[in-house]
Amino acid sequence: MINQDFFSALEDLEREKGISQEEFISALSNALTSAYKKMTGIAATVAIRLTPDKKTIKMYAERTVVDEVTDPDKEISLEEATAIKKSYKVGDVVSVEIISKNFGRIAAQTAKQVLTQKLREIEHNNTVSEFEDKEGELMTCTVRRIEDGNVYVEIGGRELEGVLMPRDQVPGEKYELNQRLNVFVKKIRNVGKTSQIVVSRSGSGLVKRLFENEVPEIKQGVVLIKGVARDAGQRTKIAIYSEDPTVDAVGACVGNKGARVNAIVAELGGEKIDIIPWSENPLEFISNALSPARVIKVIETGEETAMAIVPDDKLSLAIGRSGQNARLAVRLTGWKIDVKSESAAMQELGAEYGEISAQPEQTEA
Repeated sequence: MINQDFFSALEDLEREKGISQEEFISALSNALTSAYKKMTGIAATVAIRLTPDKKTIKMYAERTVVDEVTDPDKEISLEEATAIKKSYKVGDVVSVEIISKNFGRIAAQTAKQVLTQKLREIEHNNTVSEFEDKEGELMTCTVRRIEDGNVYVEIGGRELEGVLMPRDQVPGEKYELNQRLNVFVKKIRNVGKTSQIVVSRSGSGLVKRLFENEVPEIKQGVVLIKGVARDAGQRTKIAIYSEDPTVDAVGACVGNKGARVNAIVAELGGEKIDIIPWSENPLEFISNALSPARVIKVIETGEETAMAIVPDDKLSLAIGRSGQNARLAVRLTGWKIDVKSESAAMQELGAEYGEISAQPEQTEA
């Protein structure tokens, strides 16, 4: 049969849904195989033959010629085959053209159902494949519904569903229908026959990607992010470094008059951000990580454990509300840190403290 619209639809399907002609023909063949069985009772393989230059489509039921039939759906006896065409021999494939107008209503409905389902599966699988390399990336989405504490979002050009679960939401952050959000893609989660993209607003990965987008020096590799520690909605510490001594890594992240970091703070709803200079010297790094408190001295007390000594009036600042500042410093550096006031350290260390205090103080981070 000649059908120019069919070939136009094939092009539209590939362009709009990402379903190739080969995938569609395979799906159509499977659908027609089911329909042919409905009509004839034989599940012969249905082959589709296209002639694009003539805009023609032909469908054939195919069975292989055998001496002894063991699978009537796929095989035909030599006797039956030669009755159709005398030249057939064992091993040949008998092709009988299917005239579409002979398809009954039930057979046609079966073909439509099977084809529709298969095309949805192909489109879904293509979309999931497209997102497999998006894990760990920052993407923009739109809030579509909110149910049982979960926020369901539309993400990507193929309208795949993403889910922002309670543990991935920022405490105190409110979400509204049709709101656009930047989210961090955590993983693809299979739920039965469907898949969801699990996204996050609370993870440290979101902050890292925001800095990469906002600071050209990071994207160019001139400034490196060495670590991120975050209490979502409250405070983040990000450690940065540049191998180029002429580059002000902190200044690059802050931006002119704070423009760059302020843009990220605004995206995070006012969350405080401490930009920490990373150092290969772990004790210096610990001192920096306890910013904004001034640290007098950091001394190593064991394997990846240290005591940070701060002025008496800076102890609460160094520890932070509910221990947050010290806790984030521990997560950022990977060291266990015991924060001590100068007077407490003096009492605990005794004469040893005199030697420590005689050394030059570290500057403020």
